[in-house]
Amino acid sequence: MLYGALEAGGTKMVLAVGDENGKILEQISIPTVSPEVTMPEIINWFKDKDIAALGIAAFGPIDLDRNSETYGSFTTTPKLKWANYNIVKAMKDALHIPVGFDTDVNGSLLGEVTYGQAKGLSDAVYITIGTGIGGGVMSNGKLVHGMLHPELGHMKMIPYPGDTYKGHCPYHCNCIEGMAAGPAIEERWGKKAIELKDDEKVWDMEAYYIAQAITNIILIMSPQIIILGGGVMHQEQLFPLIRSKVKELLNDYIKTSEIQDIDNYIVPASLNDDQGIMGCIKLAIDEKALEG
Repeated sequence: MLYGALEAGGTKMVLAVGDENGKILEQISIPTVSPEVTMPEIINWFKDKDIAALGIAAFGPIDLDRNSETYGSFTTTPKLKWANYNIVKAMKDALHIPVGFDTDVNGSLLGEVTYGQAKGLSDAVYITIGTGIGGGVMSNGKLVHGMLHPELGHMKMIPYPGDTYKGHCPYHCNCIEGMAAGPAIEERWGKKAIELKDDEKVWDMEAYYIAQAITNIILIMSPQIIILGGGVMHQEQLFPLIRSKVKELLNDYIKTSEIQDIDNYIVPASLNDDQGIMGCIKLAIDEKALEG
């Protein structure tokens, strides 16, 4: 049986077909423009793929309440052309198949929990650090939605000593997204992250902000693993810095086997940047099982 996967990102849409084992058989990407331009391309690509269900993991905020009249819609997204657009309804109406739906970061987390290094765990967090910062949360074996869905990228930060940068986020200024996402790095230092690879102060500051957020997450959610993905985390020198700063911030308050073995607790994504698509496949599988 074949399943469709749609990773709906702010700059590109990744479309794929895979099987029940998460194996990706075919994959393309197209630019995210507007629903009028982008959606016909998506529908045309999927319509002859003979898929049993489709899983969508999307940028947000999105409406995940199945009892809501606007379930399946983008809501207050800054990508204004997509605001209030119901992508689930559009795909169901076009393809007449079950459609699973969640946030992009929950999709990535689901990929890691199903096929990657979080397999077998019931409590896990996935954080993506790139153009924006977001987080997916699994608690007691279930993806967390709640009132809306977690917005881990908007935790307020204590400034790094001497950092006078006001923050890039238009809503909160000095939240972690405002202080540590790719655009914040570029605006603060005047260069893209990839051009700053050898500047130790850049990455010490970046690790400081990421470690603050992770420490809050550990204390609030107590996950069994924390997975870091996204373009900024391709700077692998960040991992030892982050782990060290997390231990400093925890200050021996928590002494678990996970914290003692922190190199295997705060880890990079394990699925070659396909965790989001693989999570979409799992969303499709689950939705097919739900609808029968």
